[in-house]
Amino acid sequence: MARRRFRKLRSGSGRRPNIVLRAWLLPVLTVAVIITQILEPYRGWRILVVGLGGVFILSWFWAVSLARGIDLTRQMRFGWTQVGDRLVERFTVHNRGWAPAVWALVLDHSTLPDYGVSRGTGISGRDVIRWHTEAVCLRRGLFTLGPTSLRSGDPFGIFSVALDFPVSVPLLVLPPIVPLPSIRVAPGGRSGEARPRTNILDRTVSAASVREYVHGDSRRWIHWRTTARRDDLFVRLFDSTPAGDWWILLDMEGRVQAGHGDDATDEHGVILAASLADRGIRLRRSVGLAAEGEELVWMTPEEGEGQRWEILRSLALVNRGSRPLAEMLSRVGASLGRNASLVIITPSTDTAWVEALVPLVRQGAVPTVMLLEPGSFGGTESLEAVEIALQNLGIMYYEIGKDVLNRPEARPGRQGQWEWRVLGTGKAIAIKRDDQEQRVEWRTLA
Repeated sequence: MARRRFRKLRSGSGRRPNIVLRAWLLPVLTVAVIITQILEPYRGWRILVVGLGGVFILSWFWAVSLARGIDLTRQMRFGWTQVGDRLVERFTVHNRGWAPAVWALVLDHSTLPDYGVSRGTGISGRDVIRWHTEAVCLRRGLFTLGPTSLRSGDPFGIFSVALDFPVSVPLLVLPPIVPLPSIRVAPGGRSGEARPRTNILDRTVSAASVREYVHGDSRRWIHWRTTARRDDLFVRLFDSTPAGDWWILLDMEGRVQAGHGDDATDEHGVILAASLADRGIRLRRSVGLAAEGEELVWMTPEEGEGQRWEILRSLALVNRGSRPLAEMLSRVGASLGRNASLVIITPSTDTAWVEALVPLVRQGAVPTVMLLEPGSFGGTESLEAVEIALQNLGIMYYEIGKDVLNRPEARPGRQGQWEWRVLGTGKAIAIKRDDQEQRVEWRTLA
């Protein structure tokens, strides 16, 4: 087994012990017996005082031992934090005192949905216990792991010990990137209009190089000689090809959304936007993102892995807002280049946004529209009017139903038991987790 490494954020010294008297009757009864013994001396009262007082003193020292001796360490693995990923934590309870904790309750106060790691246990004096917890991240967003608290007490139930560990860390759960069906983004620009770029895939006369096949590439551009020699799919790259930027415009207006929770159109729109951004960056396009929920998300097109993760972070936090899509199109128009590919993701059945799209088409933008079909999400409105308007303008569009992103291969890791790999042909296959997780560091929370 590979050696596990640990990284420490903060030690458990931040704990806050608190001892509370639960059984008030015992000290009151002890005092009453002492007074009675003073007023009417009797051997039985002395025995009772010794017994009650001894239990009270023993319970007090027991509680002090627990308060001073018990420590809790909480650690999580570094790694992916996307919907479908496993969150693995390790809890360690160390009792340095002489008194055993007959019962101990570890309470978790994390904000991650459906994440219950609270646990009841016990620990002997001068002993250490450790356990692991696993959960699957099912919802995107910004959450916190911790704070944590521990409750215990003496075996007589006279004193309770509360230990609070206030340390918490933020956990950003990114939306998943899923294999998409055959969706083609209309290329921006016309021959001779856009600025030339090397190593961009398009239809030109001369090929400059090759690269590995990415799901969504045209089969006609496979370079068969390189594919046969390297035993993997490769496609041709062409020189001096006009390549427009990708602008992904996500409609987050709350009024037009259908469905609830994870099966709502806005959640599917976020997944679709994340997956399309990933595809564009893999194709070496400059990809930008515009969306407006409670706050505006505005990211100008850029290339590279850094842009991919910035887009995913923004999509993890975006939520429903009130600004209509037509107004968003009017705002984004001034930022679009003549050769930009505009990818619009919306469930809106209002044709007003199609009218707002006309000036952008005239200035040279090339739209591709992803229509989230409200009926498959429980809505009642129809997209027919919008589809007719798009057809009249000659704009390419796709109708996306709920079942497209609810396929098993489109929700990798939902049970936390499998990882998924996308083959060169675009097919997603399930594979078992390997032993690499044994080499992932742990991060101390408390």
